[in-house]
Amino acid sequence: MRTCRASAAGKLTVVLATFVVVLAGCGGGPSPRAWASTVCGALTPWRSEISKLTSSTDEQMTAQTTPAQAKENLVRLFGGAEQASETARKKVEQAGVPETDNGEAISAGFSSSLGKMRDAYGRARDTIDRLGTGEATVFYDGVRAAVETLNKEYDASALDTSRLNSEELKQAFDEVPECR
Repeated sequence: MRTCRASAAGKLTVVLATFVVVLAGCGGGPSPRAWASTVCGALTPWRSEISKLTSSTDEQMTAQTTPAQAKENLVRLFGGAEQASETARKKVEQAGVPETDNGEAISAGFSSSLGKMRDAYGRARDTIDRLGTGEATVFYDGVRAAVETLNKEYDASALDTSRLNSEELKQAFDEVPECR
């Protein structure tokens, strides 16, 4: 179990790094600095919450727990990660469209990526919640499969930065205090 969660946490780190290596936008909204500040203000607590939930579950899972206790802990972890992702997605959406080339695509990309992560956590939570706990081996095999699916969905939800490139936003993300 520890390896699966560590892998999921590693995927989270990659996704967060992708967010910080920013993109490009459109026009008529907040300045790149204001937008970056708002987005980092949304992503910082999200990242902290995901890390806290993962660490808490790691601690609980290393203790001697029954499959029923593990199930309860994992359902809580993935439910909390789902809610934290939705909260961050709403805040990014509320940040508007940055005033830069392709701002609409950048804003939509951030929001979409967080929505896909939210949904991946929700599906993992639901999958684990449906697992029976009567037979430990079957339960943990199901958990491993759910985490593998979560990892694949994480990979698929990553923001494609290859087509989006904004020097203004890169500079803003490097300079605003909320992103440090």
